[in-house]
Parts: sequence; C-alpha cells; structure tokens
Amino acid sequence: MHGVEDEPAPSTRIWTVPNVLSMLRLVAVPVFLWLLLEHHDLWAFFVLAASGVTDYLDGKIARHYGLVTRLGQLLDPAADRLYIVSTLIGLAYRSIIPWWLVVVLLAREIFVAGLAPVLRRHRLPIPPVHFIGKLATFCLIYAFPLILLGQQNGPIGDGALPLGWSFAWWGVALYWVAGIMYAWQVRGMVRQRRAGVTT
Repeated sequence: MHGVEDEPAPSTRIWTVPNVLSMLRLVAVPVFLWLLLEHHDLWAFFVLAASGVTDYLDGKIARHYGLVTRLGQLLDPAADRLYIVSTLIGLAYRSIIPWWLVVVLLAREIFVAGLAPVLRRHRLPIPPVHFIGKLATFCLIYAFPLILLGQQNGPIGDGALPLGWSFAWWGVALYWVAGIMYAWQVRGMVRQRRAGVTT
C-alpha cells in the first residue's frame, strides 16, 4: 500500500501489460497442477516461481505506469488464490505437506468469504487489501516453490526446505492476522454506515 492520496481511480481497460501477465498466470494454473501431480517437480517449481515473479511485476508495472484497472484488481488476487489453493491441494495429495495445513488456510478463506453477505446487505465496497494481507500472500507464494524445491536431493533441496517452511509458517500466521483485520475493517464500515443512517 502506497498511501498516495492523488492516485487515479482504476480504469476500465482490459488489454494492458499487467492484465495480460495476470491472465497468463491464470492459464498456467492447470499446467502447474498437472506437472506437480505427474511428479515433474522441477518444471512445476519453475512455473510456480514464474508466477511469483509475474505477480510482483504486474503490480509494479501497473502502479508505475498508471495501468491500474478494475479487471486487474480482480484478476491479480484471483490468480494468487488459485495458485495457493492448487498448490496446497497438490502438495497435500503428494504428502509433501500435511492436510491439516490445507484445512487451516482454507478455513481462513471461508471465514473471509463469510463476510461478503454483510458487505452486500449494507451496500459496502470491498475493503482495500492491507499490507499485512499482501505480506501473507507474498510469504505463501514463495513458501510453496521452496518446499517443492526442497524435495530434490542434494544441498539445494536441503537449503530450500527449511527456508520454505519458514515462509509457510509466517504466511499462515499473517494470513489469519490479515483475515481478522479484514473482519475488523468490515465491522468498522458497518458501524459507520449505521451511524450515517441514524443521523
């Protein structure tokens, strides 16, 4: 979050470089999942790592060149979540991570999704993504490629695995902190709307 007060409103353009990068990330999700389930771990790692790089680039390009769009604001988090969910399920299916970790992270998604009816009922916009939420996503997106790389034999795997799990634990904790902060944001917006109605 940059906190720039004069930041322009998102445009309705579709074919921008950041949006194309997000689209490519979405298209690559089934490719990554197939590579992972077929035990092509190095190729799956490269696809997942490329997703992390393009995730950073599309946001950087969009902000730097004034290419922030409404579509991009939908595509970017959608791609992030699809990669996280597909990676979780694929790694758990391969017994690389425990299933309870999948449950913990998906429970957070359900918790946040459960607030959507509250926003609709009070006709409120979706709260902006907090820095903690972005940091949590960053940790998780980089944790899973490292955990996957850690399945390789040799010094690279030996170094990648503990680093990946460090990112994973921080990501899980921050993911839930961000979810609670999101609920607090919604609560504040609802109280403000009700106060405006009663005055």
